[in-house]
Amino acid sequence: MAGVSLFLSSSHGCIEKSVLIIVRTLLMRISIKIICFACLNYRRKEHMKPLFHWATLGLLASFAVQAETVTIEHRLGKTTLEQKPQRVVVIGVGALDAMDSFGIEPVAISNFDGMPEYLAKYKSDKYPKAGSLFEPDFETIYTQKPDLIIIGPRASKSYDELSKIAPTIVFAAEADQGYWQSTQQQWRNLGKVFAIESAVEAKIEQVDAQFKSIMQYNQQNKSDAMLVMSSGGNLTTFGANSRFSSVYKDFGFSETVPVSKESSHGDLISFEYIREHNPKTLLVVDRDKVVSKGESHVRQTFENDLVKATTAYKNGHIAYLDVTAWYIAISGVKATEQMVADMKTSVGMQ
Repeated sequence: MAGVSLFLSSSHGCIEKSVLIIVRTLLMRISIKIICFACLNYRRKEHMKPLFHWATLGLLASFAVQAETVTIEHRLGKTTLEQKPQRVVVIGVGALDAMDSFGIEPVAISNFDGMPEYLAKYKSDKYPKAGSLFEPDFETIYTQKPDLIIIGPRASKSYDELSKIAPTIVFAAEADQGYWQSTQQQWRNLGKVFAIESAVEAKIEQVDAQFKSIMQYNQQNKSDAMLVMSSGGNLTTFGANSRFSSVYKDFGFSETVPVSKESSHGDLISFEYIREHNPKTLLVVDRDKVVSKGESHVRQTFENDLVKATTAYKNGHIAYLDVTAWYIAISGVKATEQMVADMKTSVGMQ
């Protein structure tokens, strides 16, 4: 039944668009013919002036309602849609962050218990919940009659099915392009879709200056960093080719210990390992805050003699990264600004 519903919804949408195109075309043709007739008789008959006036308005209206289409390139291909969509469903915190930052209101969002405080308004029943970050609720999305669906990387496996409901684009940074470069492209995609290019470019220019400032500082000071994730009592480290590659590629840190083989879950280490390799900067991602819904004792755990013996601890260059910004709301505007703030804190730039 789900397949039938999606087929019917897709067919219904196509019929509506076809009818709209026919109406626009007829309105345009009729208006043009009236204008031509009015022009031929304009000087001879004064009463043709009102006809000329209203026909011109009709022609202008036909152009006005004919929205411009844009084509967006994203992780899973290209999507063509009408510019300035009015009804947008957002599946993913990063995309929601960016939409909110640029003043774009969604009609439905994905449900997530760990929603950051700056997005707290979306917990309201005003915004229907269209599934989780991983599993979209197709029925709810269909009932919203969206003009556009934006999904994050966690829901990308549902791209084909969602595309049957409405044009769908993936909002996700590409690791091989580098976090910041790819994030800029995600923002520019939104600028193109919603015709807010100027606002997007202004924000990119502002944030880019911060990235360059931190990179320059770290390169001049030859700063190294070890990034450690704490999850359920386990410690793992991530290097320059991991999901946290931005630490090294975008912010200019060198790896305290080069990681030759990356895994999606990091390399398992211990506090003895941290002490042995003695990082100048220690960056901690507390995943327990996400899994345990805010409850964590990681800070207390890191206050041990082994960590205290490191150069990072002695110089105050240990930072507990905002887990939502670095792990959940990837490529969001406020999330990216928080990442910048975390990096400045880690080396004492602020």
